[in-house]
Amino acid sequence: MTTIQRVALIFGIVFILVGLYGFTATGMSNMEADPARAPQLLGLFAVNVLHNVVHVLFGIWGLAASRTYSGARSYARIAGALYLVLAVLGLIVPNGFGLAPLGGNDVWLHLVLGLVLAGMGFTARELRPPVAASAV
Repeated sequence: MTTIQRVALIFGIVFILVGLYGFTATGMSNMEADPARAPQLLGLFAVNVLHNVVHVLFGIWGLAASRTYSGARSYARIAGALYLVLAVLGLIVPNGFGLAPLGGNDVWLHLVLGLVLAGMGFTARELRPPVAASAV
C-alpha cells in the first residue's frame, strides 16, 4: 500500500467516524444551517444532518479509493480541492446557501483538510519496481 492509499484510508475512516459522531449532536432531523445556531461538535464545529451525511459519503469514497493508487490520488486531489472551495464558501456564505453550516471554525478546518489532501494528492508518487538492467 502506497502512502497516498494510506492517506485515503485514514481520511476515509476519520470522515465516517466524524459523520456518525455528528449525528449524536444533530439527531436525524436537524437542518439548521446558521453556524451560530447549529449544533456543535466538540463545542467548536457547527454541523447539521446534511453536513454529517457529506462527511460519511466522503469517508466511504476514501475507503473505496484507497484500494488503488490512482483512486487514492484522485480522491486526495478532488476532495482536497472541494474542501478548499468549502473553506472559501464558508467565508462568503457561512450558512452554505441555507443547506449546511460552513462558517465559523469550519472554515479553518476545511482549509487544513483541503491543504493536506490536495498537497498529498498532487505530490503523490507511485512506487514502481526497479527496472532490471538488460544485458548488452
